[in-house]
Amino acid sequence: MSKIHPAIQYTVLRLALFAGVLGVLWLLGARGLLALGLAALVSGLLSFTLLAKQRSAMSESLVRRVQRVKESIDRSAAAEDEAVDALEAARARKPNERK
Repeated sequence: MSKIHPAIQYTVLRLALFAGVLGVLWLLGARGLLALGLAALVSGLLSFTLLAKQRSAMSESLVRRVQRVKESIDRSAAAEDEAVDALEAARARKPNERK
């Protein structure tokens, strides 16, 4: 069984929390935009504490991904710099053939 990506897990749990709060508000008589607004506010506040572990895991996953991309960019830039330096060195060794 594969592990669910932390960002997907956090998003699904946030949506489930929103739906649960919306359902409770619906049962209490809130309807329309009022219910949606209150559900967004209350679920956001609840998720701040209830989903702290999942939010932290998602954040760590994103930081690792960004770090891998930065390292890849740095390796590519270094390889490009080496290629340019080698080309310039080869040009410097050739006598100037222009007249």
